[in-house]
Amino acid sequence: MLQTLYDYFWWERLWLPVNLTWADLEDRDGRVYAKASDLYVTLPLALVFLIIRYFFELYVATPLAALLNVKEKARLRAPPNATLEHFYLTSGKQPKQAEVELLSRQSGLSGRQVERWFRRRRNQDRPSLLKKFREASWRFTFYLVAFIAGMAVIMDKPWFYDLKKVWEGYPIQSIIPSQYWYYMIELSFYWSLLFSIASDVKRKDFKEQIIHHVATIILISFSWFANYVRAGTLIMALHDSSDYLLESAKMFNYAGWKNTCNNIFIVFAIVFIITRLVILPFWILHCTLVYPLELYPAFFGYYFFNFMMGVLQLLHIFWAYLILRMAHKFITGKLVEDERSDREETESSEGEEAAAGGGAKSRPLANGHPILNSNHRKND
Repeated sequence: MLQTLYDYFWWERLWLPVNLTWADLEDRDGRVYAKASDLYVTLPLALVFLIIRYFFELYVATPLAALLNVKEKARLRAPPNATLEHFYLTSGKQPKQAEVELLSRQSGLSGRQVERWFRRRRNQDRPSLLKKFREASWRFTFYLVAFIAGMAVIMDKPWFYDLKKVWEGYPIQSIIPSQYWYYMIELSFYWSLLFSIASDVKRKDFKEQIIHHVATIILISFSWFANYVRAGTLIMALHDSSDYLLESAKMFNYAGWKNTCNNIFIVFAIVFIITRLVILPFWILHCTLVYPLELYPAFFGYYFFNFMMGVLQLLHIFWAYLILRMAHKFITGKLVEDERSDREETESSEGEEAAAGGGAKSRPLANGHPILNSNHRKND
Protein backbone atom coordinates (compact mmCIF):
# COMPACT_ATOMS: atom_id res chain seq x y z
CA MET A 1 0.00 0.00 0.00
CA LEU A 2 2.81 2.41 0.89
CA GLN A 3 4.46 1.67 -2.44
CA THR A 4 1.18 2.42 -4.21
CA LEU A 5 0.88 5.76 -2.41
CA TYR A 6 4.51 6.53 -3.20
CA ASP A 7 4.02 5.76 -6.89
CA TYR A 8 0.85 7.82 -7.05
CA PHE A 9 2.47 10.79 -5.30
CA TRP A 10 5.35 10.82 -7.77
CA TRP A 11 3.16 10.24 -10.81
CA GLU A 12 4.67 12.36 -13.59
CA ARG A 13 1.31 13.80 -14.63
CA LEU A 14 1.06 15.50 -11.23
CA TRP A 15 4.38 17.31 -11.28
CA LEU A 16 5.57 17.49 -14.91
CA PRO A 17 4.08 18.72 -18.19
CA VAL A 18 2.52 16.23 -20.56
CA ASN A 19 4.84 13.79 -22.42
CA LEU A 20 7.65 14.24 -19.90
CA THR A 21 8.81 11.77 -17.24
CA TRP A 22 11.28 11.76 -14.36
CA ALA A 23 13.67 9.91 -16.67
CA ASP A 24 13.99 13.12 -18.70
CA LEU A 25 15.49 14.78 -15.62
CA GLU A 26 18.15 12.18 -14.89
CA ASP A 27 21.74 13.41 -14.89
CA ARG A 28 23.50 12.80 -18.19
CA ASP A 29 26.20 14.27 -20.43
CA GLY A 30 27.59 16.32 -17.54
CA ARG A 31 24.25 18.04 -16.95
CA VAL A 32 22.85 17.87 -13.40
CA TYR A 33 19.15 18.24 -12.60
CA ALA A 34 17.31 18.98 -9.35
CA LYS A 35 16.07 15.88 -7.51
CA ALA A 36 13.74 15.53 -4.54
CA SER A 37 16.35 13.46 -2.69
CA ASP A 38 18.60 16.54 -2.61
CA LEU A 39 16.27 18.09 -0.03
CA TYR A 40 17.03 15.51 2.66
CA VAL A 41 20.16 17.45 3.54
CA THR A 42 18.10 20.48 4.61
CA LEU A 43 16.88 18.87 7.85
CA PRO A 44 20.34 18.28 9.37
CA LEU A 45 21.38 21.67 7.98
CA ALA A 46 18.45 23.24 9.85
CA LEU A 47 19.82 21.79 13.09
CA VAL A 48 23.23 23.22 12.17
CA PHE A 49 21.57 26.61 11.73
CA LEU A 50 20.05 26.35 15.22
CA ILE A 51 23.50 25.60 16.67
CA ILE A 52 25.08 28.46 14.74
CA ARG A 53 22.30 30.73 15.92
CA TYR A 54 22.92 29.79 19.55
CA PHE A 55 26.59 30.70 19.38
CA PHE A 56 25.90 33.78 17.26
CA GLU A 57 23.45 35.15 19.80
CA LEU A 58 25.82 34.33 22.65
CA TYR A 59 29.11 35.59 21.25
CA VAL A 60 28.07 38.18 18.65
CA ALA A 61 24.59 39.52 19.36
CA THR A 62 24.98 39.79 23.14
CA PRO A 63 28.25 41.80 23.01
CA LEU A 64 26.71 43.94 20.26
CA ALA A 65 23.72 44.60 22.50
CA ALA A 66 26.06 45.73 25.27
CA LEU A 67 27.95 47.93 22.81
CA LEU A 68 24.71 49.59 21.71
CA ASN A 69 23.64 49.98 25.33
CA VAL A 70 20.55 47.82 25.03
CA LYS A 71 19.01 48.04 28.49
CA GLU A 72 16.35 45.97 30.14
CA LYS A 73 13.42 47.60 31.87
CA ALA A 74 12.99 46.55 35.47
CA ARG A 75 9.85 44.46 35.90
CA LEU A 76 7.89 43.98 39.07
CA ARG A 77 7.36 40.28 39.74
CA ALA A 78 4.05 38.83 40.81
CA PRO A 79 4.28 37.54 44.41
CA PRO A 80 3.82 33.75 44.82
CA ASN A 81 0.16 32.79 44.96
CA ALA A 82 -0.82 29.18 44.30
CA THR A 83 -4.48 29.96 43.56
CA LEU A 84 -3.78 32.67 41.01
CA GLU A 85 -0.87 30.76 39.49
CA HIS A 86 -3.03 27.70 38.95
CA PHE A 87 -5.70 29.77 37.20
CA TYR A 88 -3.05 31.53 35.11
CA LEU A 89 -1.56 28.25 33.86
CA THR A 90 -4.78 26.30 33.35
CA SER A 91 -7.61 28.72 32.63
CA GLY A 92 -6.19 31.86 31.07
CA LYS A 93 -4.01 34.92 31.46
CA GLN A 94 -6.82 37.45 31.15
CA PRO A 95 -9.54 36.63 33.72
CA LYS A 96 -12.96 38.15 33.17
CA GLN A 97 -14.57 40.35 35.80
CA ALA A 98 -16.63 37.48 37.24
CA GLU A 99 -13.49 35.34 37.45
CA VAL A 100 -11.60 38.17 39.14
CA GLU A 101 -14.30 38.36 41.81
CA LEU A 102 -14.17 34.59 42.33
CA LEU A 103 -10.37 34.59 42.55
CA SER A 104 -10.56 37.50 44.97
CA ARG A 105 -12.68 35.44 47.36
CA GLN A 106 -10.49 32.34 46.94
CA SER A 107 -7.20 34.13 47.45
CA GLY A 108 -8.22 36.67 50.07
CA LEU A 109 -7.04 39.55 47.87
CA SER A 110 -9.01 42.52 46.63
CA GLY A 111 -10.15 42.59 43.02
CA ARG A 112 -7.62 45.34 42.29
CA GLN A 113 -4.81 43.24 43.75
CA VAL A 114 -5.86 40.25 41.63
CA GLU A 115 -5.83 42.35 38.45
CA ARG A 116 -2.43 43.77 39.40
CA TRP A 117 -1.07 40.25 40.02
CA PHE A 118 -2.17 39.12 36.54
CA ARG A 119 -0.64 42.21 34.92
CA ARG A 120 2.69 41.50 36.56
CA ARG A 121 2.49 37.80 35.78
CA ARG A 122 1.81 38.47 32.11
CA ASN A 123 4.73 40.89 31.97
CA GLN A 124 7.00 38.21 33.45
CA ASP A 125 6.25 35.93 30.53
CA ARG A 126 6.96 38.53 27.90
CA PRO A 127 10.35 38.19 26.19
CA SER A 128 13.17 40.36 27.41
CA LEU A 129 14.57 43.21 25.34
CA LEU A 130 17.88 41.36 25.02
CA LYS A 131 16.12 38.27 23.64
CA LYS A 132 14.35 40.36 21.03
CA PHE A 133 17.57 42.14 20.07
CA ARG A 134 19.48 38.88 19.68
CA GLU A 135 16.72 37.35 17.57
CA ALA A 136 16.58 40.40 15.31
CA SER A 137 20.39 40.41 14.98
CA TRP A 138 20.42 36.78 13.85
CA ARG A 139 17.71 37.28 11.26
CA PHE A 140 19.26 40.53 10.03
CA THR A 141 22.58 38.79 9.48
CA PHE A 142 21.06 35.86 7.61
CA TYR A 143 18.71 37.91 5.44
CA LEU A 144 21.46 40.36 4.47
CA VAL A 145 23.91 37.60 3.56
CA ALA A 146 21.16 35.65 1.75
CA PHE A 147 20.13 38.71 -0.26
CA ILE A 148 23.70 39.43 -1.34
CA ALA A 149 24.27 35.76 -2.18
CA GLY A 150 20.97 35.55 -4.04
CA MET A 151 21.77 38.56 -6.19
CA ALA A 152 25.18 37.07 -6.96
CA VAL A 153 23.44 33.86 -8.07
CA ILE A 154 20.87 35.46 -10.40
CA MET A 155 22.21 38.82 -11.63
CA ASP A 156 24.33 37.29 -14.39
CA LYS A 157 21.53 35.03 -15.62
CA PRO A 158 19.54 36.01 -18.73
CA TRP A 159 16.18 35.30 -17.04
CA PHE A 160 16.91 38.01 -14.49
CA TYR A 161 16.42 40.55 -17.30
CA ASP A 162 13.95 38.64 -19.49
CA LEU A 163 11.38 36.65 -17.51
CA LYS A 164 10.32 34.64 -20.54
CA LYS A 165 13.70 32.91 -20.37
CA VAL A 166 12.66 31.45 -17.01
CA TRP A 167 10.74 28.83 -18.99
CA GLU A 168 13.12 28.43 -21.92
CA GLY A 169 13.56 24.68 -22.34
CA TYR A 170 11.54 23.86 -19.22
CA PRO A 171 11.72 21.44 -17.50
CA ILE A 172 14.96 20.23 -19.09
CA GLN A 173 17.01 22.88 -17.29
CA SER A 174 20.21 21.81 -15.56
CA ILE A 175 21.31 23.46 -12.34
CA ILE A 176 24.67 24.82 -11.21
CA PRO A 177 26.32 24.57 -7.76
CA SER A 178 25.44 28.16 -6.79
CA GLN A 179 21.73 27.46 -7.37
CA TYR A 180 21.98 24.22 -5.39
CA TRP A 181 23.53 25.85 -2.33
CA TYR A 182 21.25 28.88 -2.50
CA TYR A 183 18.23 26.58 -2.37
CA MET A 184 19.58 24.28 0.32
CA ILE A 185 20.60 27.14 2.62
CA GLU A 186 17.34 29.06 2.21
CA LEU A 187 15.20 25.97 2.80
CA SER A 188 17.31 24.92 5.80
CA PHE A 189 16.93 28.37 7.33
CA TYR A 190 13.14 28.29 7.04
CA TRP A 191 13.08 24.81 8.58
CA SER A 192 15.08 26.25 11.49
CA LEU A 193 12.58 29.11 11.85
CA LEU A 194 9.74 26.60 11.99
CA PHE A 195 11.58 24.47 14.57
CA SER A 196 12.27 27.48 16.81
CA ILE A 197 8.98 29.35 16.39
CA ALA A 198 7.61 28.07 19.70
CA SER A 199 10.51 29.62 21.62
CA ASP A 200 10.91 32.79 19.53
CA VAL A 201 9.22 36.08 20.31
CA LYS A 202 5.50 35.65 19.71
CA ARG A 203 3.37 38.40 18.22
CA LYS A 204 -0.23 38.82 17.23
CA ASP A 205 0.38 37.37 13.77
CA PHE A 206 1.80 34.15 15.21
CA LYS A 207 -0.59 31.99 13.17
CA GLU A 208 0.18 33.94 10.01
CA GLN A 209 3.89 33.41 10.64
CA ILE A 210 3.37 29.65 10.86
CA ILE A 211 1.36 29.69 7.64
CA HIS A 212 4.10 31.75 6.00
CA HIS A 213 6.90 29.40 7.06
CA VAL A 214 4.98 26.30 6.00
CA ALA A 215 3.95 27.82 2.66
CA THR A 216 7.54 28.93 2.03
CA ILE A 217 8.93 25.48 2.81
CA ILE A 218 6.38 23.84 0.52
CA LEU A 219 7.05 26.33 -2.27
CA ILE A 220 10.82 26.00 -2.10
CA SER A 221 10.62 22.21 -1.92
CA PHE A 222 8.15 21.87 -4.77
CA SER A 223 9.95 24.38 -6.99
CA TRP A 224 13.12 22.35 -6.51
CA PHE A 225 11.96 18.86 -7.41
CA ALA A 226 9.62 20.14 -10.16
CA ASN A 227 12.58 22.16 -11.51
CA TYR A 228 11.02 25.60 -11.05
CA VAL A 229 14.50 26.62 -9.91
CA ARG A 230 14.86 29.73 -12.05
CA ALA A 231 11.57 31.15 -10.82
CA GLY A 232 12.40 30.04 -7.27
CA THR A 233 15.69 31.92 -7.11
CA LEU A 234 13.98 35.12 -8.28
CA ILE A 235 11.24 34.76 -5.66
CA MET A 236 13.65 34.06 -2.78
CA ALA A 237 15.90 37.03 -3.64
CA LEU A 238 12.85 39.27 -3.92
CA HIS A 239 11.70 38.32 -0.41
CA ASP A 240 15.15 38.76 1.14
CA SER A 241 15.43 42.29 -0.31
CA SER A 242 13.28 43.85 2.42
CA ASP A 243 13.53 41.43 5.36
CA TYR A 244 16.99 42.55 6.49
CA LEU A 245 15.80 46.17 6.59
CA LEU A 246 13.01 45.27 8.99
CA GLU A 247 15.33 43.36 11.29
CA SER A 248 17.87 46.19 11.35
CA ALA A 249 15.10 48.64 12.22
CA LYS A 250 14.17 46.42 15.16
CA MET A 251 17.75 46.33 16.36
CA PHE A 252 18.01 50.11 16.40
CA ASN A 253 14.63 50.38 18.10
CA TYR A 254 15.74 48.06 20.92
CA ALA A 255 18.95 50.08 21.22
CA GLY A 256 16.93 53.30 21.61
CA TRP A 257 18.08 54.84 18.30
CA LYS A 258 14.58 56.04 17.48
CA ASN A 259 15.35 58.37 14.57
CA THR A 260 17.55 55.77 12.88
CA CYS A 261 14.88 53.17 13.40
CA ASN A 262 12.19 55.45 11.96
CA ASN A 263 14.22 56.20 8.85
CA ILE A 264 15.08 52.56 8.22
CA PHE A 265 11.46 51.59 8.69
CA ILE A 266 10.38 54.08 6.05
CA VAL A 267 12.89 52.59 3.61
CA PHE A 268 11.68 49.10 4.56
CA ALA A 269 8.03 50.04 3.98
CA ILE A 270 8.83 51.44 0.52
CA VAL A 271 10.89 48.39 -0.48
CA PHE A 272 8.25 46.00 0.93
CA ILE A 273 5.40 47.65 -0.98
CA ILE A 274 7.36 47.76 -4.23
CA THR A 275 8.64 44.18 -4.06
CA ARG A 276 5.66 42.39 -2.50
CA LEU A 277 2.71 44.33 -3.92
CA VAL A 278 4.09 45.44 -7.29
CA ILE A 279 6.97 43.32 -8.57
CA LEU A 280 5.77 40.00 -7.13
CA PRO A 281 2.16 40.05 -8.42
CA PHE A 282 2.67 41.99 -11.67
CA TRP A 283 5.99 40.52 -12.78
CA ILE A 284 6.73 37.26 -10.98
CA LEU A 285 3.17 35.92 -10.67
CA HIS A 286 2.51 36.98 -14.24
CA CYS A 287 5.62 35.04 -15.20
CA THR A 288 4.47 31.87 -13.42
CA LEU A 289 0.81 32.12 -14.48
CA VAL A 290 0.98 33.25 -18.10
CA TYR A 291 4.30 32.30 -19.71
CA PRO A 292 4.19 28.53 -18.93
CA LEU A 293 0.87 28.19 -20.76
CA GLU A 294 2.59 29.37 -23.95
CA LEU A 295 4.75 26.22 -23.82
CA TYR A 296 2.55 23.43 -22.42
CA PRO A 297 -0.99 22.77 -21.13
CA ALA A 298 -1.66 23.45 -17.45
CA PHE A 299 -1.09 20.50 -15.10
CA PHE A 300 -1.45 19.88 -11.37
CA GLY A 301 2.03 21.18 -10.50
CA TYR A 302 1.29 24.43 -12.33
CA TYR A 303 -1.91 24.95 -10.33
CA PHE A 304 -0.29 23.88 -7.04
CA PHE A 305 2.69 26.21 -7.38
CA ASN A 306 0.56 29.24 -8.23
CA PHE A 307 -1.93 28.43 -5.47
CA MET A 308 0.87 28.51 -2.90
CA MET A 309 2.13 31.74 -4.43
CA GLY A 310 -1.38 33.11 -3.94
CA VAL A 311 -1.26 32.17 -0.24
CA LEU A 312 1.98 34.09 0.17
CA GLN A 313 0.53 37.06 -1.69
CA LEU A 314 -2.44 37.19 0.68
CA LEU A 315 -0.03 37.23 3.63
CA HIS A 316 1.88 40.08 1.98
CA ILE A 317 -1.34 42.05 1.64
CA PHE A 318 -2.12 41.44 5.33
CA TRP A 319 1.33 42.65 6.42
CA ALA A 320 1.22 45.58 3.99
CA TYR A 321 -2.02 46.66 5.65
CA LEU A 322 -0.30 46.70 9.05
CA ILE A 323 2.69 48.57 7.63
CA LEU A 324 0.54 51.21 5.94
CA ARG A 325 -1.56 51.65 9.08
CA MET A 326 1.60 52.25 11.08
CA ALA A 327 2.95 54.60 8.40
CA HIS A 328 -0.27 56.63 8.52
CA LYS A 329 0.00 57.03 12.28
CA PHE A 330 3.64 57.96 11.93
CA ILE A 331 2.91 60.63 9.33
CA THR A 332 0.09 62.07 11.43
CA GLY A 333 2.41 62.28 14.45
CA LYS A 334 0.67 59.71 16.62
CA LEU A 335 2.58 57.45 18.97
CA VAL A 336 2.77 54.10 17.28
CA GLU A 337 3.93 50.65 18.20
CA ASP A 338 4.32 47.56 16.09
CA GLU A 339 0.81 46.55 15.08
CA ARG A 340 1.77 42.93 15.73
CA SER A 341 3.38 43.48 19.09
CA ASP A 342 1.99 42.50 22.47
CA ARG A 343 2.46 45.63 24.54
CA GLU A 344 3.85 45.44 28.05
CA GLU A 345 1.28 46.55 30.60
CA THR A 346 1.87 49.31 33.13
CA GLU A 347 0.63 49.92 36.64
CA SER A 348 0.75 53.69 36.68
CA SER A 349 -2.65 53.86 38.35
CA GLU A 350 -1.09 52.27 41.37
CA GLY A 351 2.05 54.39 41.26
CA GLU A 352 4.04 51.20 41.56
CA GLU A 353 6.55 51.89 38.83
CA ALA A 354 7.78 54.96 40.61
CA ALA A 355 8.14 52.98 43.78
CA ALA A 356 10.13 50.39 41.90
CA GLY A 357 12.52 52.99 40.62
CA GLY A 358 11.16 52.84 37.07
CA GLY A 359 9.61 56.25 37.24
CA ALA A 360 6.01 57.13 36.54
CA LYS A 361 7.03 58.41 33.14
CA SER A 362 8.43 55.11 32.00
CA ARG A 363 6.98 54.11 28.67
CA PRO A 364 5.84 50.64 27.84
CA LEU A 365 8.04 48.88 25.36
CA ALA A 366 6.11 47.40 22.58
CA ASN A 367 6.78 43.77 22.89
CA GLY A 368 9.34 43.76 20.44
CA HIS A 369 8.73 46.64 18.33
CA PRO A 370 8.95 50.19 18.14
CA ILE A 371 7.87 52.81 19.80
CA LEU A 372 8.88 55.26 17.48
CA ASN A 373 9.72 58.68 18.29
CA SER A 374 6.99 60.44 16.75
CA ASN A 375 6.76 57.23 16.78
CA HIS A 376 6.41 54.43 14.66
CA ARG A 377 8.06 51.32 14.29
CA LYS A 378 8.42 48.16 12.67
CA ASN A 379 6.32 45.55 11.69
CA ASP A 380 7.39 42.08 12.44
